[in-house]
Amino acid sequence: MRPVDNPPNPWSSTSVEYFEDVPPARLELFEERARSIVSGNDSPDIPFRWSVNPYRGCIHGCAYCYARPSHQYLGFGAGTDFDRKIVVKTNAPELLREAFEKKSWDGGTISFSGNTDCYQPIEATYELTRRCLELCLEYRNPVAVITKSALVQRDAALLAALAKVTTVRVFVSLAFADEAHARAVEPWASSVARRLASLRVLTDAGVTCGVAVAPIIPGLNDDQAARVLALAHEHGARRAFMQMLRLPAEVRPVFEERIAEAFPDRAKRIDHAIVELRGGRKNDPRFGSRMRGNGPRWDAITALFEAQCRRLGMNEQVVGSDEDGTAGTFRRPTRQGSLFGD
Repeated sequence: MRPVDNPPNPWSSTSVEYFEDVPPARLELFEERARSIVSGNDSPDIPFRWSVNPYRGCIHGCAYCYARPSHQYLGFGAGTDFDRKIVVKTNAPELLREAFEKKSWDGGTISFSGNTDCYQPIEATYELTRRCLELCLEYRNPVAVITKSALVQRDAALLAALAKVTTVRVFVSLAFADEAHARAVEPWASSVARRLASLRVLTDAGVTCGVAVAPIIPGLNDDQAARVLALAHEHGARRAFMQMLRLPAEVRPVFEERIAEAFPDRAKRIDHAIVELRGGRKNDPRFGSRMRGNGPRWDAITALFEAQCRRLGMNEQVVGSDEDGTAGTFRRPTRQGSLFGD
């Protein structure tokens, strides 16, 4: 992996879709020729088997991001380095085509992305996610997308075309209904209003959309979940899920520092609530427990979430899911051979 000689400057280039204020720290981009691009998952906490991550690190800078520790495998830190030293897998589309051409490929749904946001601002320059989605359309491979970025609107027509031939689900991640809270914890992600607008654009284009109310931070945003669901439903979302905050070792200090700075009067209450929902700990790393809380308070949060979903008519029908007959859509394109059949 080497630093690029002249990386595209996302703060001056018109080809970069950054929707909010410019971050204060200098952005560094590192181009990489990756060895593989499709990652397998066997965790019961995560509802997908395959994922593609065109980028490592994420400009959004969310204080709670559970992917931060992965940056340490590259020799970077889990704090500011994760936000500002971004690795770009320039050969992601080539590797995805290679994966699709292998006889072992099972045509399963590919999630964009399982780790860092596939539509972070530099995607406007590199278009790696878009080019991978174009391949999914060519091969009719099912797709799931989760993002905090309004840049996903750019690909509304492409996602709609893909939805005509296979399963497509797009989830916009929205932990807060309150803009000020969102900006404090997710400083460089798209605003709440822009994310909601993205849901409307995608829904109007014919793409099945949902909202990920994640993470639930007890004492901070658990009382906003019902409002988030209502706003998302108003803008076209018909599916929803939620996840509990995770604080792996290297994430915890980043999160706690940000919370103490942004919400000094609530920091202790949030800390106590996390411990309560984690059975006396700050984090539960066990498979099957990582994405949810425990105890009466978590049960109450879950009950209110599910009640609001029922009231809004969300999650009632799995439109565009594997169960509705779109499984097995994967096809390798037919290519015309030579006159001699070679």
